[in-house]
Amino acid sequence: MKKIGLMAVTAMAAALFVTGCGGEKSSGSAADAKVETTVWKLAFNQPEDHPEFRSIEQFAADLKKATNGAYTIEVYPNELLGSQKETIEMVQSGSLPFSLVAGSLLENWNPDFAVFNLPYVFKDYKHLQRVVKDKAVVGDLFKSLEKQGLTVLCAMYSGTRNVYTKPGVEIRTPADLKGMKIRVMQSDTMVKMLNYMGGTGTPMGQGEVYTAIQTGVLDGAENNEVTYYALKQHEVGPTYNLTGHLMMPDYIVTNTKFYNGLPDDVKKFFADNLDKLVDTEFDMFAAEVSKSLEKAKKGGTVVVEADQEAFKKAVEPLISEKVTTDSAKKLYEAVQKSRDL
Repeated sequence: MKKIGLMAVTAMAAALFVTGCGGEKSSGSAADAKVETTVWKLAFNQPEDHPEFRSIEQFAADLKKATNGAYTIEVYPNELLGSQKETIEMVQSGSLPFSLVAGSLLENWNPDFAVFNLPYVFKDYKHLQRVVKDKAVVGDLFKSLEKQGLTVLCAMYSGTRNVYTKPGVEIRTPADLKGMKIRVMQSDTMVKMLNYMGGTGTPMGQGEVYTAIQTGVLDGAENNEVTYYALKQHEVGPTYNLTGHLMMPDYIVTNTKFYNGLPDDVKKFFADNLDKLVDTEFDMFAAEVSKSLEKAKKGGTVVVEADQEAFKKAVEPLISEKVTTDSAKKLYEAVQKSRDL
C-alpha cells in the first residue's frame, strides 16, 4: 500500500483513525500549530497507477506543504477499505473522512445525481469538465446531501465507458446484447441503461467482476479503457466494444460534520485547490486512454466498432424516466445548453 506523506502518525492520531474521522477540529490556523502530521484516509477502488490516485496524491502533497506538515491524506487503493457502497456509508457514519466513489451510487442519496449518469448526456470530456466546475450548475447538487451527513467536494473524470465481453463475443448493435449478463454499477439507472441497450444489467461490486466473467457468471461488463486495463479485465473480457455509452463523473465525498470542523486554513486550501485537482485529474486521465487501450491490444484485446447511434436511440426512454423533478430538469437543461460552448 502506498502512503502519501512520510511523517509518522502519533498513537493518538492512529486511534482517532480507528474510532472516527480523525484530526483536531480546531478553528485556528493549522500552519501555526506545532503538531505531528495528521493523516486522513481516503478510500479508492482502483490501483496506485490510476490517474485519480496520482492526482489526489499530488493534492495531498500540496496540502501537507501548505500546512507546514500538519495535515495530509493517505489513499487506500484497491478497495482495501471496502467497496464503494460500503465506504460511502463509512463516510456518512463518520468512521472514514473521505472516499472517491462512482456517481451512480450517489443516486441512492439524491436521485438528481442520475442526470449526470445518463447515457450520451455529455458531448465529450471537455464538456463534462466545464459542467462539473460550474458552481452555478453543480453547487446545489453537491450540497444536497449535507442533511444526510455527506458533502461532495468535487467531481472527477472516470473516462468513457464501453461494453467488453468474453472471447469471441462482439457487440455491434443492441440485438447483439440479447441474453447477455453485463455487470453494471450498483444503481437503478445503470441497470435500466444496460437493459435498454439490449442486455441484462447485473449490478456487482468491481472487485467481483474478474472472477464472475472468468467463471461464466457474467458475459461481460462495461468500463473505461484505463480501468479496463488497470484491473486486468482484458484477460477475461478481451473483446472491447466501442459503445461509448457513458461518461459519468466520480466524486470525492467527505463527512459533513468532519469537514465543517476543519481548521479555517485547511478549508481555505480545499476551496482554493479543488479546481486545480479536477483539472490535473482530467488531463492525466485523458492522456492515459489511448495508452491503456494500446496496452490491452498488445495483451490480446480485440477492439470492435459499435453502432453508437443505434445504442443512443435505444436508451432514449431512460431520459424521460429519470429527468422528472424540477431540479433534475434544470440540471439536464443546463448540461444541454453547455454542449457547444
